[in-house]
Amino acid sequence: MSKKCELTAKRPLKGHNVSHANNKTKRRFLPNIKKVSFRSDVLKKNIKLNVSNSALKTVDFKGGIDNFLKTAKIFKLSKRAKKFKIKITSQEV
Repeated sequence: MSKKCELTAKRPLKGHNVSHANNKTKRRFLPNIKKVSFRSDVLKKNIKLNVSNSALKTVDFKGGIDNFLKTAKIFKLSKRAKKFKIKITSQEV
């Protein structure tokens, strides 16, 4: 599983572990990625995506995956999410 959110494009960050003696060693800060299936009311099927925990909260706040994808900026979405966005917007019109 990729360490990238398919809805918000969150990726791992780089940083340092800093000891008490101020020694610095490299480390990665990984996003909290989960494999989640959303129910699309417009497409009438389940959509499986790798999503960060914060994106999951945002989808809930927006009222579902359909409303989230309508308002999402296309450059932040993965290829799969872009396809779903195009399908949802074309079926609603």
